[in-house]
Amino acid sequence: MIRAEGSDTFCRRGLTAAPATNSSSREAGGAQQTLHCNKVYEQALTRTTDTRDIYIGRGVVSRTGEMFKKLFPEKKAVIVADENTWRVAGAQVEQSLREAGVEQHAPHIFRDPELYAHWRYVEQLEEVLSATDAIAVAVGSGVINDLTKLVSHRCSRHYMCVGTAVSMDGYTAYGASITLDGNKQTFDCPAPYGFIFDPTIAAEAPKELAASGYADLIAKIPAGADWMISDAIGSEAIDPFSWDLVQNGLRESLSAPDAVFAGDVDMTEALGEGLIMSGFAMQAMQSSRPASGAEHQFSHCWDMENLCFEGKHVSHGFKVGIGTLISTAAIELLLKEPLEELDIDRAVANWKPWDDVEQDILRIFAGKPGHTARAIKETRDKYVDSEGLRRQLTLLKDKWPQLRERIRRQIIPFEEVYADLKAVGAPYEPEMIGVTREHLRDTFGYIPYMRSRITSVDIIFRCGLMDKFTKLLFGRGGLWQI
Repeated sequence: MIRAEGSDTFCRRGLTAAPATNSSSREAGGAQQTLHCNKVYEQALTRTTDTRDIYIGRGVVSRTGEMFKKLFPEKKAVIVADENTWRVAGAQVEQSLREAGVEQHAPHIFRDPELYAHWRYVEQLEEVLSATDAIAVAVGSGVINDLTKLVSHRCSRHYMCVGTAVSMDGYTAYGASITLDGNKQTFDCPAPYGFIFDPTIAAEAPKELAASGYADLIAKIPAGADWMISDAIGSEAIDPFSWDLVQNGLRESLSAPDAVFAGDVDMTEALGEGLIMSGFAMQAMQSSRPASGAEHQFSHCWDMENLCFEGKHVSHGFKVGIGTLISTAAIELLLKEPLEELDIDRAVANWKPWDDVEQDILRIFAGKPGHTARAIKETRDKYVDSEGLRRQLTLLKDKWPQLRERIRRQIIPFEEVYADLKAVGAPYEPEMIGVTREHLRDTFGYIPYMRSRITSVDIIFRCGLMDKFTKLLFGRGGLWQI
């Protein structure tokens, strides 16, 4: 059962089972919009593996108890929140559960003002949940959801989530990102069994949370271009259903960054819907491929460096936003390259055997053991020998004229991405998250080694263009001239 409450519900277009009505328009009648939204979410859930119920709309937090009783009959509940999320929604959730006759254990409220997704908080929450068979109801956004998601899985049970902000796309995604031993790692664990989202609560959240979510969503634009490239060279085929969940309606969700910044409820709901759909796509594929490309790899690098700015951990969305800017800039440069004339023999001749690549990794990441171990594993997983590279580059060269046009239609120009991030209140220069231009340049050089996933930066690397692009981006006249 999927419910989209309220006559002003924003719904995406493009899923094949949905009516042809322009569902993002406010001109249609409320009942028609709600019906369409139900159909869109019902279709989305046909491919999800974990989530069984979702309520989205104004006032739906009051129905938390109803959903819990339906999904977990005869079970007890325990609310997981921090002090802020308890204040904005936790008490409402507790009341709804009580009115529905759900027995509850005392809420677990994290008191640390610097709470983030670190393994020590996993251990803290696991101590609470392992002492009971209660079902956790996460009340919060990224950190609370990821901690509860992983611990519930480790305790062999489902959980529910009540989202309080539009800060990231992980609500309905498979997996949780947690820092362990200095590395931000994604742990396999199911998405919430039930999810509730009230845009009126999210619209009143601190502005930096919506800005972070907006930056995470605009990242799906270059991530889509990266997936096109990977598909073209035979690395990871595009799954049409997951592609549509993320990309159809994406630009509508991104269309009013200034309104999101102002706390407009409708556009906050639109942003939330885009993030939720991205999570569903990842859940359907059991992979972040539909929503993550090179731009996320910048964030992963900085996660491993424990990036902080002004005494605080930089949010996932803010790191991804800067990654989106440099990823977009690199893609625009790639579009100017006549790859249909690529000298494949030269690229293959310059391609290093694995033993040499491993030595490069040891040199590049000297003094960074976490980076080194990850880089060796991830690079080895996507490494191809000379003939494998020849096959990939031949496919790229043959398909480039058509692929280039598809990518050109996919991406949002750099200047527009920059302006949108600025309008929504997100960082738009690397220094705004504590990354110097030299640091950004170094991170750009790390990207080919950071993940087994093929992206535009891998193509730049495999074509022997890294030095050229580094100079264009960071040299005289570059966007981040050093």
